[in-house]
Amino acid sequence: MSRRTLRGAAALVGVADAASPTGELDTHGRALEAAMVHEALADAGLTLDDVDGVAYAGSAAGLAEFLGIRPRYLDGTLVGGSSYELHVEHAAAAIAAGLCDVVIGVYAATPRSDRRRPGAGRRGMPPGPNPALEWELPYGLRLPIGGYALAASRHMAVYGTTPEQLAQIAVDTRRWAALNPRARYRDPITVDDVLDSPMVVSPLHLLDCCLVTDGAGAFVLTSAERARDLRKPPVYVLGAATGGTHQMISEMPDLTVTGGAVSGPAAFEMAGIKHEDVDLLMAYDSFTITALLHLEDLGFCPKGEGGAFVEDGKLGPGGSLPMNTNGGGLSYTHPGMYGMFLLVEAVRQLRGEAGERQLDDPKVAVAHGSGGVLSTMGTLVLGTEEVL
Repeated sequence: MSRRTLRGAAALVGVADAASPTGELDTHGRALEAAMVHEALADAGLTLDDVDGVAYAGSAAGLAEFLGIRPRYLDGTLVGGSSYELHVEHAAAAIAAGLCDVVIGVYAATPRSDRRRPGAGRRGMPPGPNPALEWELPYGLRLPIGGYALAASRHMAVYGTTPEQLAQIAVDTRRWAALNPRARYRDPITVDDVLDSPMVVSPLHLLDCCLVTDGAGAFVLTSAERARDLRKPPVYVLGAATGGTHQMISEMPDLTVTGGAVSGPAAFEMAGIKHEDVDLLMAYDSFTITALLHLEDLGFCPKGEGGAFVEDGKLGPGGSLPMNTNGGGLSYTHPGMYGMFLLVEAVRQLRGEAGERQLDDPKVAVAHGSGGVLSTMGTLVLGTEEVL
């Protein structure tokens, strides 16, 4: 089967997300998930009666039961923050194969407000065995930031990347957050502010690190044919691919190269686009080094040149490569698995619904998720009808 068979077969037709400047939400658990699903369906002009597929990073069957859905398609893929990019890839393939017609995906986690909620436990933390707890944590590696610090240190040692260059990513992301009224942090910051913030794990400072907030989101995916008759302009899945390299950071083949070096080119090939066609990059920014590695591995600049590439502020408002226009995981919200918010912002930008931060008539967006500790990458190329 051709790698291009998914191009334009399915479209995102509804999205929703919840975030707050306080970092906390009033609703949690299944109630929050259900609210997101209903909001995304309303955005699409659909109802639960239309849904025959459920994607959820955990027990998709449990969510379907709660919502009263009898699905023909279930996807419980859980690989961390990129799970939602993989959900879209899988659902697009299922729709193209005729296995289902309307798929919902949802994510909700409230780690910040859970701190005050008795018995809340570790809501939002991926379940399942984690060998790093046995083979890395006991030897002093702080999780998860320790792995990212290792990647940043290696990148600096091999390519001469500087703390100032990493800091510029945080500065530009904050510039976008200043335009988003729901962002957790909106006050401007400078490179010096980042470098003066507390060192968390060398060489990463506090402002190199993502937030810990409540947050939730959902998407609705359907066939391209059905999408044309729904409430909002469809956002087509033009390309999709996955790239995985390891689970534990100690098993990462090269600390400076992620699976995005595989998923990026494959998704771009399927979509039939070049880098200059991309109007918006939504790239997972759990840490500044995460975003820098994405820029290189996706091919926006050569390996090792990410630091110099970002120095001129091209990622921020008015720049030549707008990235993370909602404020990203560094300044908007980050409940633990951020990939859902990449999708939501990409769709809103392509539909012209991003308010003050709206780009000028974007046609192509890339949503690139990162799961685990730089472990599993999922790349989606999304586009408007004009590029089909």
